[in-house]
Amino acid sequence: MERASAAGTHWLTDEEQRTWRAYMQAVTLLEDHLDRQLQRDAGMPHVYYGLLVQLAEAPDRRLRMTELAMRAKITRSRLSHAVASLAKNGWVRRESCPSDKRGQLAILTDEGYEALTRTAPGHVAAVRQALFDRLTPEQRTSLGEIMTIVAEGLQPKESGADLPWLR
Repeated sequence: MERASAAGTHWLTDEEQRTWRAYMQAVTLLEDHLDRQLQRDAGMPHVYYGLLVQLAEAPDRRLRMTELAMRAKITRSRLSHAVASLAKNGWVRRESCPSDKRGQLAILTDEGYEALTRTAPGHVAAVRQALFDRLTPEQRTSLGEIMTIVAEGLQPKESGADLPWLR
């Protein structure tokens, strides 16, 4: 694309454009790779696996739906759909929050925990093979630092921020 001057546009340099495109290709291919592995091995998409992990790590394997949406970085409607699908498999159940009758809890069932523990070794191997085994220890450290900076910058703390879990 020609970098014709549009008033006030700060175009990407050639190096930034190469970096951006490499990042987008890597993220798209990595997500597809992990989705295919999880569909093949467990019959679930990557986002569902992430929800099971969040619940497994939570106290009593339960979280308020709003907290789960925030941790998963997804919209509440996407979470509701995902939890409904996980509930059909018997992996998650919903209950009313005892401290706030308007709130809902997502609870990882024993069957869900078993599905997660069966699936985790293959998923970890896929992540390791696709990402970490390709990097030096220094590159892994840099990648972690860079992604932390990017994620923190995209999660403003002020009220009214346009974040997925608030939609």
